[in-house]
Amino acid sequence: MSISSGATAAPRGGAVGSPLLAVDDLQVEFRTGSGVVNAVNGISYTLAQGETLAILGESGSGKSVSAQAIMGILDTPPAHITGGTVVFEGRDLLTLPPEEQRQVRGPGISMIFQDALSALNPVYSVGFQIGEMFRAHQGLSKKDAKRKAVELMDRVRIPAAAQRVNDYPHQFSGGMRQRVMIAMAIALDPKILIADEPTTALDVTVQAQVMDLLKDLQRDTGMGLILITHDLGVVNEVADNVAVMYAGRIVERGTVDDVFSRPAMPYTEGLMTSIPRVEAKGGRLVPISGQPPNLARIPSGCPFHPRCPRRRIGAEAAPGRDCAVDHPPLRLVVPGREAACHYSEEVLGV
Repeated sequence: MSISSGATAAPRGGAVGSPLLAVDDLQVEFRTGSGVVNAVNGISYTLAQGETLAILGESGSGKSVSAQAIMGILDTPPAHITGGTVVFEGRDLLTLPPEEQRQVRGPGISMIFQDALSALNPVYSVGFQIGEMFRAHQGLSKKDAKRKAVELMDRVRIPAAAQRVNDYPHQFSGGMRQRVMIAMAIALDPKILIADEPTTALDVTVQAQVMDLLKDLQRDTGMGLILITHDLGVVNEVADNVAVMYAGRIVERGTVDDVFSRPAMPYTEGLMTSIPRVEAKGGRLVPISGQPPNLARIPSGCPFHPRCPRRRIGAEAAPGRDCAVDHPPLRLVVPGREAACHYSEEVLGV
């Protein structure tokens, strides 16, 4: 994941190559009868081959909307992409005609959706739905597409795939449905896989199995993985780099080890202190006070300031760094770390 200084944060597994994907200043708004909802407000990041980038944040921070914008699957209206570029293989996906965007989806960039039961069509067998990828993109016959579907079901470790290929989504457990979704997403060996809350509503054991499966597939294919989640435990286990989102903006990014061990943004700090820890048995959780902002009425200055225990307002603020007035840009704080906070150096203790 590139940062503003031109340096690159190396993933845990090795050096990062040239970017597969470059998102720059992406902006998305929803125009509704009650006003404009500013869902994504100028986010930028890159993804390299074999890298796992986790996009972390509370519900409503813009994580899923940004992914849908990259995939070209936002409903317009009410959604409108109002700025930015998404460059994949030298082409800005946002400027491509709809047919060319469809050609990128699948073999180029693919996505696993949050709710497998809602994403799968209940009136078609899972084998038919997986095989559709091969019929639509490779022109395979129904027989050959079904054979490929069985191979994929085996690949994602669905037991008795040959017997279950004709079963319907409701006949599978939540964990198995998620594996079906993964099979569909990797059918055409995409270069980038976006996993949007892939372990939502799954028990802890099944969550671990699904994430192990994604890691194995990534190791086998070298694909880049964008993991969208609010599960800090999953991020800590699998990600190389992390981008933290709040109010439609990236407010901190760096390697997962650095961000988790020494957050530079009070919001990230709040996320870390709000999760239970084994070593703190009997202690109390420290939640972030207040509620995420209404994206139709984002607070002035730093969007997090109404909830921030470190905010400085008025006379207590340094010139040009009033948290309620002056908007903090995402900036390099220490090598390899960016944060959108006027007082990040103090948060880090540097």
